[in-house]
Amino acid sequence: MSDVPLPLVPSLPGWFEAAFDREGKLVRALDELGPLADRDVLLIGVVPAWLTDRLVATGARVQGTDDAAAVAPAAADVAIGAWSSFRGIDPEELADAQRGLGPGGRLLIVHDYGRDDIATLTGDRPESSTWSRRGGPFTAAGFKIRVVHCFWTFDSLDDAASFLSAAFGEAGAESAASLRRARLSHNIAIYHRTAGAG
Repeated sequence: MSDVPLPLVPSLPGWFEAAFDREGKLVRALDELGPLADRDVLLIGVVPAWLTDRLVATGARVQGTDDAAAVAPAAADVAIGAWSSFRGIDPEELADAQRGLGPGGRLLIVHDYGRDDIATLTGDRPESSTWSRRGGPFTAAGFKIRVVHCFWTFDSLDDAASFLSAAFGEAGAESAASLRRARLSHNIAIYHRTAGAG
């Protein structure tokens, strides 16, 4: 799985990381829903290193695992999965994550929400459509949803055009040609619930 929430050629992830959510909205929302500061935070699956660094900067004590079933019971206050984990709801995966949380622990799952500039480039994917609907796998499992309106912000229109063309080919070049500002909207869903709820 890529270290960014979409497949990119090797030369592009650093460029993406610099552009993604310069305003810090995603991490602020995770901290509000956790909270994260001075708490034990379990990262489940492949959480991008750049996102992990931003979470650590909140004061979170971060540990990671590829297998939530191996985590000791009540080992964390907050568990976060971002893009690569919780691909819909698997009851066993959900139970493993919740077992690793202490009383009142919070489970936060990050996926794309869609209905934004990025969805027009990445195509029809369930995380950008059916997952976020009423009765989708997360809301049906008792999760609430917070939508964070983020942006990919580039230093110039030329930088945006270069990145989009390299990352998305002709579709990226067409998108870049329509830009009036050097940024694209990227709406992110944080599905959240308290351990034992739902």
